[in-house]
Amino acid sequence: MLYGWHQDWLREVLLRAAIVLLTAHCLLLIAPAQTPEPTDTIRIDTDLVNVSVSVFSRQSSLPKSALEQKDFAVFENGEPQEISFFASAETPFDLVLLLDLSGSTADKIKLIRTSSKRFVDAARPGDRIAIITFTSDIQVVSRLTLDHEALKTSIDQIEKPRGGTNFWDALRFVLEHIVSQSRGEGRRSAVVVMTDGVDNALPGVFGDGSVTTFAELIDVVRRSDTVVLPIYLDTVKEGRHNGTPVSAYALAQQQLSELASVSGNTVYQARKVEDLNGVYAQVIRDLSTVYSIGYRPANRIRDGSWRAVAVQLVGRPDLVVRARRGYYAK
Repeated sequence: MLYGWHQDWLREVLLRAAIVLLTAHCLLLIAPAQTPEPTDTIRIDTDLVNVSVSVFSRQSSLPKSALEQKDFAVFENGEPQEISFFASAETPFDLVLLLDLSGSTADKIKLIRTSSKRFVDAARPGDRIAIITFTSDIQVVSRLTLDHEALKTSIDQIEKPRGGTNFWDALRFVLEHIVSQSRGEGRRSAVVVMTDGVDNALPGVFGDGSVTTFAELIDVVRRSDTVVLPIYLDTVKEGRHNGTPVSAYALAQQQLSELASVSGNTVYQARKVEDLNGVYAQVIRDLSTVYSIGYRPANRIRDGSWRAVAVQLVGRPDLVVRARRGYYAK
């Protein structure tokens, strides 16, 4: 009798378990039909390509008005894209002052000090600034800091220039090592370099000069998100006394123009402090304003390929844009 009762109880337990499993299976089958699929919403959101755009004035004397969505055009692989998101904001940035203290700039030390302090004064409290000087060697006077008063004290202590010029090495060092902190923290960065551009590696100039070639430097600038703004110090008169050929100065100015062009701006001329009046505020204003543009690419296939992105301004030849050059469709 006990054995028969045990068999009946076991059959009942197995039957109930089977019903529970069957019910659960049926619920799994009908669940997709009863609840909306979240995949499409997530996929659409992540399809949005966000591009941060900086806009710079080609002429510091001209005021730059606020731009609107209609002022921009976006292209992916050469095909126009419809902008679906647009916003502008004032954001803090990192600025590196790269100062040429080589012998040829000896008579420009007052100009260098005064101009550097005016850049510090024009910056906002949240903007970090670093000061790097160079001759044939590179000297880190101050890494990126918010202490603007300490920076001005450091600028006052900059001594009279001496030595050769390894300009190309110095700019490459800043781009690859100093502003790397900015990239890691998602901050925008720029390098204002005050120099006559005469590297000792130029033909006819005495000394060894930079290990980095100018072609290599151009490639570094082109791949960098950091804006390079050259301020040309006219030292031709001083250079003649040191035996530097005029041809070297002509080539140096040409190269500074190329550096500026690759970075999306022009070379500022500084023979005296007054030449830069208005430049400080203009540079700070250009650097601080960021336009965020979002679009959903017409090509939605995520094949991991590189998609070239180009942002252009419509009917504003006085302005130039800097933005990411593309992304991988993953």
